[in-house]
Amino acid sequence: MLGCHLSIAGGVHNALLEAISLGTDCVQIFTQNQRQWAGRALSQDELANWQAARRQAKQAAIISHGSYLLNLASPDWPLRRRSIALLEQELARCKALGISAAVVHPGSHMGAGLSEGLRRVARSLDLLHKRCTRNPVMVGLENTAGQGDGVGWRLEQLAWVLEHVDSPARVGICLDTAHLLAAGYDLTSGDSAEKVLEEVDRVIGLARVLAVHLNDSKAPLGSRVDRHEHIGHGHVSLAAFAAFINHPRLRCVPQVLETPKETAPDGRPWDLVNLLTLRSLQRA
Repeated sequence: MLGCHLSIAGGVHNALLEAISLGTDCVQIFTQNQRQWAGRALSQDELANWQAARRQAKQAAIISHGSYLLNLASPDWPLRRRSIALLEQELARCKALGISAAVVHPGSHMGAGLSEGLRRVARSLDLLHKRCTRNPVMVGLENTAGQGDGVGWRLEQLAWVLEHVDSPARVGICLDTAHLLAAGYDLTSGDSAEKVLEEVDRVIGLARVLAVHLNDSKAPLGSRVDRHEHIGHGHVSLAAFAAFINHPRLRCVPQVLETPKETAPDGRPWDLVNLLTLRSLQRA
């Protein structure tokens, strides 16, 4: 199931219209401006346009990506409270749009220490779920590249949060290939990628994977630097991408590109070029 993160400029439904032109199976969107705290409810016209486009697009899965402002690990309670409220808004918008999962970065411990940061992520999710008792939208914690004071860059860190939230059935993970490589997980060959997926299954469980971000990495293995690159132009091998998209337990999981939105040298959108590269790796 392959797709892209697509723009909602001009209306959320426009992402679905672009998905039609690209022939994707799934799509990821921001449901609102990812760099603003203030959000607003979707209008009836927006919802009607979305539903019409959704019937036309027939996407097998749609996921959202939460705001970059969120920091569920922050020791600053006012910031963490705003983050929880913003994520609550995100889940409400997802529910209105019929989106089943929202991907979020766990956040930064801001010098308070990794253990304390992870504990705060778990408690933040608990507070969120107490405020969203009737909202079935799941939260997908995304693994990070390991830069700065960020948490969630080792699989064991994500596993700890999943084990310590009060409602574990409401939380899963999102695997980002560029972040995995930057954090030290070897995706430079097909064999090493298979071992990484085995480790994911052992530490967390592949059944907990809600989404995959298929991104190549400008930064090398273990760099702990987050820089996305077009498929086949970075340090993640094509054989590693093949391991992800053909894994029998990930075939029905939405796997989306978050590569730069640019025009390729031949004039085509890079999203289309990257999709065609990935499709060439799919096995029947």
